[in-house]
Amino acid sequence: MTENLLQDDVGSMLTTVFGATDEPVYVVNPSRRSISELVSTLDADSDAPEVRLLADERALKDVMDDFLVASTAADLIDEERLTMRLLDDVPNHSVAVTVDTVYALVTISDTVGGLGTDDAQFVDNAYDYYDSAWADADEYSLRTPPLNRVQSTLEADIGPETASDFNDVLNSLSTARGDGDGLDEVTISLLVAARNGELLYDISKWGEDVGLASKATFSRTKTKLEDMNLIDTEKVPIDVGRPRLRLMLGDDRLKDADPDELASVAQSILAA
Repeated sequence: MTENLLQDDVGSMLTTVFGATDEPVYVVNPSRRSISELVSTLDADSDAPEVRLLADERALKDVMDDFLVASTAADLIDEERLTMRLLDDVPNHSVAVTVDTVYALVTISDTVGGLGTDDAQFVDNAYDYYDSAWADADEYSLRTPPLNRVQSTLEADIGPETASDFNDVLNSLSTARGDGDGLDEVTISLLVAARNGELLYDISKWGEDVGLASKATFSRTKTKLEDMNLIDTEKVPIDVGRPRLRLMLGDDRLKDADPDELASVAQSILAA
């Protein structure tokens, strides 16, 4: 048996696993928490090996509903540091498999264990098995655009002030789901656009072009925020066609908030 790993969190344990190899690592059927920690760990460690994640589709969808996790995962996929594929038959166990070691991933309370073996025949068989399962598995379709692309196009298409505010809001959040646990990416985009007096047409066109959401979704979310007095609009005449709408913050508490406070203030108003 190789040395077992005991850490305070999944990320620390994965860092130890990744540091022991340069070859691809298979991570199989991790918990939802572990998937999120895996993305964070890879993002923070540019020297980590390629990770091939085999997971249940429902678990992946639940985790990737968080824009912060999904957009970072999309960055890693673009960089060919992460690939996600689907398990047809979900096992009862969770493992991390390297060319040298197999770790069973066990979480008990606040402690994370990697119970490992380096038995050569067992490890070779496990690596070959998951290599074959990987080749046969369907790729998970992640529709969220990479965060780097979102940030760069927002700055280029809308402006550096709005892009800076967008980043400040994201950095202030621990999750971005839009289900009462954080604001979703469309709401964030509209709030920072309103903070900078941008046109609804421009921010929604950018959002659709980058793959964030459709113009219709932006319009529906704008109406919801407007009904709750978080944002306001004014008509801006143009040479040809219907006037366009300029977005403005509607609540004085939002107007007085710094960018890194915008999310918490908006959430408190939405919860009231």
